[in-house]
Amino acid sequence: MVKHESEEIEQIESKKQKLDDDERSRNCPYLDTTNRHVLDFDFEKLCSVSLSKINVYACLVCGKYFQGRGQGTHAYMHSVAVDHHVFLNLNTLRFYCLPDNYEIIDSSLDDITYVLKPTFTQEEIDGFDKTSKLSRAYDGSTYLPGIVGLNNIKANDYCNVILQALSHVSLVRNYFLREENYVQLAAKRPSGDNLFLIAQRFGELLRKLWNPRNFKAHVSPHEMLQAVVLCSMKKFQITEQGDALNFLSWFLNSLHTALNGNKKENSSIIYKAFRGSMKIYSRKVIPIDKSIDEKLQLMLKDEYKEKCEESGFLYLTLDLPPTPLFKDELRENIIPQVPLYTLLTKFNGITEKEYKTYKDSHMKRFELIKLPKYLILYIKRFTKNTFYIEKNPTIVNFPIKNVDLTEILSQTGKANNPQCTYDLIANIVHEGEPDPGKGSYRVHVLHRGSGKWFEMQDLHVTEILPQMITLSESYIQIWEKQECPESASI
Repeated sequence: MVKHESEEIEQIESKKQKLDDDERSRNCPYLDTTNRHVLDFDFEKLCSVSLSKINVYACLVCGKYFQGRGQGTHAYMHSVAVDHHVFLNLNTLRFYCLPDNYEIIDSSLDDITYVLKPTFTQEEIDGFDKTSKLSRAYDGSTYLPGIVGLNNIKANDYCNVILQALSHVSLVRNYFLREENYVQLAAKRPSGDNLFLIAQRFGELLRKLWNPRNFKAHVSPHEMLQAVVLCSMKKFQITEQGDALNFLSWFLNSLHTALNGNKKENSSIIYKAFRGSMKIYSRKVIPIDKSIDEKLQLMLKDEYKEKCEESGFLYLTLDLPPTPLFKDELRENIIPQVPLYTLLTKFNGITEKEYKTYKDSHMKRFELIKLPKYLILYIKRFTKNTFYIEKNPTIVNFPIKNVDLTEILSQTGKANNPQCTYDLIANIVHEGEPDPGKGSYRVHVLHRGSGKWFEMQDLHVTEILPQMITLSESYIQIWEKQECPESASI
């Protein structure tokens, strides 16, 4: 009988303790000490003391990261030493009060978890390209989701412009905004393979760029770039300027591989968006020092006959005409100009160009078979000789909208591409020294919801008139194919 009474007393005390804990969890006296102005979740989630990535907590009073919450841990010692009490587990997204070590349950903290890990419904994603509604950051500044500056840590603007441009490729953006689209692919990667980190970090960055409830109107790509340095085996650095085209090529191929893509069309979202195909006709040039008889004999050999191979591409290289050697009558150098259509005739299947190597040379012509949904054009401005790199300042004239590529397609190409009219959505510009690995980069992007163009150079974001875009020395462009009226109505 006595034993039964003692068990009842224990149960009553246990319930009372639970009620007390619930009361404390829902009425934490330290909630008003949280300081959202100092919270920054863009940096790597590791303890500021031990540099460990395991079980890391963010102090919501000073913004620093510490490991653990049990007695004697760095977070616990920080709480006792400086009288900071509210902490967030960066993995589980649960809040705790230290040193008392109880969980805080309060809906007023939901905005903090959303900034740390934004999530989007399909309806919200579909609405990004239809709205021009401004968002207000916690610091009072206003911004358009997607039109957000990226911090330049030291010399990473060549990466920033590519990330900004790709963030406005709707097909890719919509895929990465929902983590469930690709998170299962991580399990299929070989053990010890870090490449999937690229896809994971890119998704996190896009969700921050398009977050309508940010605390500040800019984002630091620190974690994204750490993944780039790691996965590229330090080929691309944060501290050294690089070539935006080299980074774009590596980044797209790395994303494709990380998403378990293969050589097949539509095997990843990258190939669905950017991959096109062409036929390359190539014939070896007969040396000019041969006699007529020797030339006729060589022409009969298979080695000198024209060969055709089909090849996929993620971007097209456009060759600029050489710059004039002499000044005009007024003794001034006039910057030469060339229409975009002229450069695109390289791919009409008729125009031949000689490609020399140290050993021999080949005449090549290119015929486009299938054009992608998003066409990337690389304007080759830099030529390298034995002594130095030279930059071609030729201005490429192009319309912003309705670029019809039908004229450069062969009959086969026209049959495969019933709709091939493109609109510009991103334009990357190189300025400064005549070296793609030096100077500086900026990007023009179209915000579809408002129909406005913006120029972004790291943290600087300004609206720009569309007419001004064509005056810049374009280096890389992304064009979006217009939808067929039939498919749009469906």
